Amino acid sequence: MENNNNKRTCLYDKHVALGALMSPFGGFEMPIQYAGIAIEHHAVRKKVGLFDVSHMGEVTVKGKDAERYVQHIFTNDIAGAPVGKIYYGMMCYENGGTVDDLLVYKMGENDFFLVINAANIDKDWAWIQQNAKGFDIDLQNRSDYYGQIAVQGPEAEHVVETVLGLPCSELTFYSVKTTLNSPLGPTGRLPKQELSILNSDNVILSRTGYTGEDGFEIYASHEFIRACWDKLIAAGVQPCGLGCRDTLRFEVGLPLYGDELSEDITPIMAGLGMFVKLDKAEFIGKEALAKQKAEGPAKKLVGIELADKAIPRHGYTVLNMDGEPVGEVTTGYHTLSTDKSVCMALVDAHYAKLDTELQIQIRKKVFPGKVVKKQFYNKSYKKS
Repeated sequence: MENNNNKRTCLYDKHVALGALMSPFGGFEMPIQYAGIAIEHHAVRKKVGLFDVSHMGEVTVKGKDAERYVQHIFTNDIAGAPVGKIYYGMMCYENGGTVDDLLVYKMGENDFFLVINAANIDKDWAWIQQNAKGFDIDLQNRSDYYGQIAVQGPEAEHVVETVLGLPCSELTFYSVKTTLNSPLGPTGRLPKQELSILNSDNVILSRTGYTGEDGFEIYASHEFIRACWDKLIAAGVQPCGLGCRDTLRFEVGLPLYGDELSEDITPIMAGLGMFVKLDKAEFIGKEALAKQKAEGPAKKLVGIELADKAIPRHGYTVLNMDGEPVGEVTTGYHTLSTDKSVCMALVDAHYAKLDTELQIQIRKKVFPGKVVKKQFYNKSYKKS
């Protein structure tokens, strides 16, 4: 039975028309797969794929104290960042637990664009407002306005430029630009009757993604995003669901909030300390995270490779070689790109060293494995 409490993105009817398998995710009815997870996964790794990510949340922070405020709630350091630069990091509680992981776009002086996870929009928005006291800023939750698509894969640049007419080759990894001159219509721009849909808001184009491949994310009004989707599908770009989005991000070691990060899993435990700038003057959670880094966390996120082809799933127990529980699987798959049974798991720090032998309880059997790097497949980003 359909859950009427789930929201629908601006592309919902497009997914249904394409025969997508739909399922609840993060409070939305989202496409899990179209042609099949393996087909979509390999399309992104080898050519190009198209994702609806309109369920993601967007918050704007503007005003005299915008940079100071973002510094206050964000673990990474954006001090003096150039316009057009994007940063990844976390918002944390005072105890170091993770509120959410997010992207911060510097759109202009005193103008920031925050991209947050769909399942956390309400919680994050409350947290962002709660911690804004004493700052001269204007906060806007723009999650309902923006639609968002991701074009990912080695052919992404060619497709974005030739099919959508959006010049993007000058963008490097984690950079952004805005444009109103997006030629989606026969006159080189949107048809005149559709120009008003932009409401004077620029289309936001960033060289980002969640697959480990080169790619772009486009944020704009719902109507504009629908027009982009139609053009890309008509050009033969493979639509991709959240099924392969998860297999792709997992293979390159990217965390998913609720699995590798949570209120109980800090960025230090998750191995994301490089995005926690403890030399900043202050940010929420700094003291707790500095203490955890200095003392060493009690648990650490690791990669585990099994000798067998059994698949370790979220929540399965990790055992030491004496059969004692020492951790839990956060995400696991038989990888589509490398043909290996691997997982990420949160284990007691004592067992986190590379090549440490461990076991995973899968139903009634125990399968041996060893600790490996969390990145199971090499990323392919455009760094320069």
